[in-house]
Amino acid sequence: MLSAVQPTNPITLGNLVGAVQNWTRYLDEFDSIFFAVDLHAITARIDPTLLRENTYRVMATFIAAGIDPERCTLFIQSHVPEHAELAWVLTANSYMGELSRMTQYKDKSARQGANIGAGIFIYPTLMAADILLHQTHYVPVGDDQRQHVELTRDLAVRLNHSFGKDVFVVPEARIPEVGARIMSLQDPTKKMSKSDPDPKATVFVTDTDKQITTKLKSAVTDSGTEITDDPDKPGIRNLLQIQAALTGKPVAELVQAYAGKMYGHLKVDTADLVVADGLAGQWTLTPFEMPAVIHR
Repeated sequence: MLSAVQPTNPITLGNLVGAVQNWTRYLDEFDSIFFAVDLHAITARIDPTLLRENTYRVMATFIAAGIDPERCTLFIQSHVPEHAELAWVLTANSYMGELSRMTQYKDKSARQGANIGAGIFIYPTLMAADILLHQTHYVPVGDDQRQHVELTRDLAVRLNHSFGKDVFVVPEARIPEVGARIMSLQDPTKKMSKSDPDPKATVFVTDTDKQITTKLKSAVTDSGTEITDDPDKPGIRNLLQIQAALTGKPVAELVQAYAGKMYGHLKVDTADLVVADGLAGQWTLTPFEMPAVIHR
């Protein structure tokens, strides 16, 4: 079992409930591998000192969230050079057509045109290398990452066909039933992102109680009044998904509990749940001396 987080900013509520908290459930079931993908972070320009600090912050957050390094493998991507080496081999065995169909490349190239870094185009082969290098059987990901696992499977099959059937394990995606894709609080049609320019769109693990409450109370919903799990109400569905992920209750049960109540009740209750879950006040970032490398 393998998964990772990109250290561009502090971990978000979406990362926490959609990924990291789920990982803790796999520690006794699988030989688990979790890491920070700092090489992925340089597809956009980032100050090297900030990237290094963010990388160690992500590792610290993993541990604080319950990822026990005594029960899994925990490391930083760039400390294992074979990730980049295998990425080049996979890039050489990939096709322009399949890489150009990847959603992130399509979205960013539509906004930026030709003025887009080549790393955005070929980074899916690095993600495939992350997975295949460790002979991974299962990859817990959000629904938006399904396409990347499918590409990884295609590359594994392609190289197994060319160089021998046992070169790579062909991995499978594991997508949680709830919390697989927590959406932006200001545009619930897109995923909550660490790099969203709107500060009200994303809840970070470093936010205070007050910041979390303010962001969730100002979450975009719609002009209606009924709380339902309707696809036409993406803002309401998003808040219900957050509650379901934190409480373990089915969305249908939550909807029934809100019969006759207003959107304001849902927002306040969601904020209270996030704060009560310990997201705020326990992740304060303080200066610390970072080691040059984590030794195995």
